[in-house]
Amino acid sequence: MRNDNPITKCLACGATTKEHGESLCVNCLLGIEIPEIDLTSSEVHDTFKSILEFFKSDVHAAFEKDPAAYSVTEVLTSYPGIKATLMYRVAHLLWVLKVPLVPRYMSEMARELTGIDIHPGAKIGREFFIDHGTGLVIGETAEIGNNVTLYQGVTLGGVSLQRGKRHPTLGNNVVVGAGAKILGPIVIGNNVKIGANSVVTSDVPDNSVVVGIPGRVIARDIESIPRIDLQHASLPDPVADVIRKLESRIILLEKKRVSEDEAFRDAGQFTMGSGI
Repeated sequence: MRNDNPITKCLACGATTKEHGESLCVNCLLGIEIPEIDLTSSEVHDTFKSILEFFKSDVHAAFEKDPAAYSVTEVLTSYPGIKATLMYRVAHLLWVLKVPLVPRYMSEMARELTGIDIHPGAKIGREFFIDHGTGLVIGETAEIGNNVTLYQGVTLGGVSLQRGKRHPTLGNNVVVGAGAKILGPIVIGNNVKIGANSVVTSDVPDNSVVVGIPGRVIARDIESIPRIDLQHASLPDPVADVIRKLESRIILLEKKRVSEDEAFRDAGQFTMGSGI
């Protein structure tokens, strides 16, 4: 017989909960200790001012990096990346203050609202822009520098069950194309482009372009990427380069073979003409 009310146990104490789907029992929920936050009025003012300054830089980045942005109202109400970033900024503050439950719940609300999953423990710099953003994931120990642009489907993920640093670190002035996966506690340098759908599992030096599965550095010491750069599709194609080199080599060998055949043919005609 099908059980319409499966037993659910509290994740904290193991007691059976009355409501299906509840992760904590009533006693454990009521027993959550809220840490005392000792902040002076000036510290509170500075804290909220810093959140506002970060968020202003994020909105400014949206206007600089998206030609479809026409008004502040439109950006604030219609851009999922901006909504997710604002909720992250507040949740991150609460995470730093060690407020339980609320930061993670805010990140869950943001994910439900925007399809963007940013852990409140991640550290993100100024001028951060998420374009479209559906399916984007940023893990707990990820660190992101200033002026970073991420497109939809990007994952900054971990590959370990160990607590501690297990997610990537991105430097300043980085563009990550749609669907790219950057996995593990690796370091992506400054002034780097990562092509769409690349899978990066090792460190990337400054001034590099990375494409492929697994991701490979295909250009080094490139000219400085402009501060505003949307050309994440303008990347070298290493496979096409190899094919072109092979074609050139084949043409050269064919010409050489034709020349050798003609030389042998001429030598044979001369021998026959000598009467031998």
